[in-house]
Parts: sequence; structure tokens; C-alpha cells
Amino acid sequence: MSDAKGINTICTHVGELKDNEYKGAVSPLYMATSYAFENVETKRYPRYFNTPNQVALAQKMAALEHGEAALIFGSGMAAVSTSLMAFLKAGDHVVFQDALYGGTHNLAVEEFNKFGIEHTFAENCSVAALEAEIKENTKVIYIETPSNPLLRITDIKGVAELAKKHGLISMIDNTFASPVNQNPIDLGIDVVIHSATKYMGGHSDILAGTVISTEENMDRIFQMAKNFGGSLSDYTVWLLERSIKTMGIRVKAQNENAMRLAEFLNDHNDVAQVYYPGLKDHPDHSLAANQMKGFGGMLSFELIDNLDAHKFMEALKLIKPSMSLAGVESTILLPSKTSHGLLSPEEREKQGIKDNLLRFSVGIEEAEDLMQDLKQAINRIK
Repeated sequence: MSDAKGINTICTHVGELKDNEYKGAVSPLYMATSYAFENVETKRYPRYFNTPNQVALAQKMAALEHGEAALIFGSGMAAVSTSLMAFLKAGDHVVFQDALYGGTHNLAVEEFNKFGIEHTFAENCSVAALEAEIKENTKVIYIETPSNPLLRITDIKGVAELAKKHGLISMIDNTFASPVNQNPIDLGIDVVIHSATKYMGGHSDILAGTVISTEENMDRIFQMAKNFGGSLSDYTVWLLERSIKTMGIRVKAQNENAMRLAEFLNDHNDVAQVYYPGLKDHPDHSLAANQMKGFGGMLSFELIDNLDAHKFMEALKLIKPSMSLAGVESTILLPSKTSHGLLSPEEREKQGIKDNLLRFSVGIEEAEDLMQDLKQAINRIK
């Protein structure tokens, strides 16, 4: 009999702690920040990412992404910055795709020069564009797919093969897909990163990040992480483990809703453009269908020019204008004012992020109710 487990079984059972004393059905929570150091196999310390709850959740993360090991961080950006800095030093170079989360973009632009690290943003998400930017001192290729906020798709297997061809470390931000929809390690990627705040947390009440890779790579990341101090409190670790138990069913419901809403918006006369990889007219639809198990719960769209995006958001009754994404509740925002607000207007224009672009994080509500809310909001501002 195979030991392979389905996604919902992994979410529910892998990495759970046993309550051997009281036989409770959920993992016990160990709140201690100080542990014995004599006559013990492991010297435990929260900043060393090895408290009981931290270790157990890391096992679940590794299983979800088909990796050997994982670490849990205090935020997605802690996971991103620590992973990059673990493989980069003064004189090195990293290639990023241009369609990138604003925080990661800012990390490179605002901080890397201080450490003597070079970076280049490839002109688009293609493997050819990424390869064109590789230099003799390049050490890392970093991608994000689906991208934030235009849902562009990068060829994961192609990037992994490119990295191996040049002896580079490949990294991916897999947040928008989640492990439910996409497993980059299976396609050859070295390091997988998530903002666990999003689909893993799923309830807009947890801030966390995670990194998954081989034991060898994770040991290297750990050596940097223990010095950077980006660990997560055990209470939040416990909450995150609780939340992941329903991730499989939540994300699948969000996939279904997003597909229906993308089709609805795509057919609406007052919507100029819809960005969703599940639509057959999306430029990367075939690639997404090939490397994803589901198209995700994120989409973006633009209203026609004479409709005000700000007034549209104010007119919504059910869908919440809100900063983050991937919760069970549907939320919407303007990337130009939030996730990509620190980019210059020229940088946003280069990436195709218009001021009236709306990023829609689809929740688990009834699709018909969400459609009705979109309809009434458009009608109110016309």
C-alpha cells in the first residue's frame, strides 16, 4: 500500500502533535520560551525554530510541498528575505521576473545595494527573458507564479531547467497558487516560499511565512534565519496548524467561485479586461492548465474608463475593500494604492498595473451572492 496521502489528509494529519496525556483531538500548544539544556537530545529555543509546535508544523509544510524540510517565519517577507540572503553575498547577482510582489521588489531595490548584491528584473515572465539577464556572477533566479496582481504565469519547469543548466538556485513565491493548486518542487524548483498569511492561514488573522526545500538547502537557510530572528510565536504556529486543516477544501471552493466570477466579469459590458488564468483567452491559459491543478482564487479586472474604481469599491456591500487576500471572505483592493503603491508610476506602467486595476480575492461565499454584489455596485455608479 502506498504511503502517499491526499491533500486533505496531509492538511489534517501530517505533523500533528499527539496529546499523550489527555488524548485530545488537536495538537497541544507548548507556550514555553525556555527549555532544559541538560540531559536532553535537543536544546530547544524559539529563535532556533525548534520548539515542538514549530517542528511539527514544519513537517506539515514540507509534506504539503513535497519537500524534505521547512521553516516557519514571522511573515512572508521574513521568509523571502532570509531565503535570498542565505544564497547571496557581496558581488553576487540575482535575476527576478518583473511581475513581482511589491515587497519583494522593494527589498531588492532598497536593500541589496547596501550588501553589494546586484539584481536585474527581466522584462517579462518568459524563460528566455530570464536567461537573457544571467551573468557570470548570477547565483539565484527568483519567480512568482501566478504573479501579483496580473496573474501572469511563468513556466516553472522551464525555469527549473534553466537554473540547473547554469548551476543556479531557483526560488519561487508560490503564495497565489498555494500547495493545493501547484507544487513547484515536483517541477524541479529548489526553494518554495509562501506568505502563509494568505491561503494557509485563510482567515485574515495570522501573519506568517514558510520556506520549503531539501535538507541541505534548509540547513543553509536556517543558519541565516537564526541570526535574522524571524521566528513565529508558538501560539500563532498553533493557530496556523489549525487553519491549514481546512486549506484543501477552502482553496478548492475558492477556485470554483473565482472561475465563475471571472466568466461573469468577462461577459459584463462594463468590464474592460479580466485577468484570470482559468479563462481561455488569458495569454498563459495553456501553460497554467499544464502546471496547475486549479487556477486559484485570485483575479484582477478593470472597469470601463468612465466608471470610477474607487466609487465602485465604496458601493460594494458584501465584498470588502481590504489590504490583504486569500481569506474565506471576499476582498478587493487597488494594487496601485496598496501592494504596489511603493513602486513609481513608471514602474507600475511598465508592469501593466493601471491605476484603476482592481485585485479581487474570491472567498467561499455563494457565487450568486458575489455576482449580485458586483452587479449592484456597477449599477450604483453608472
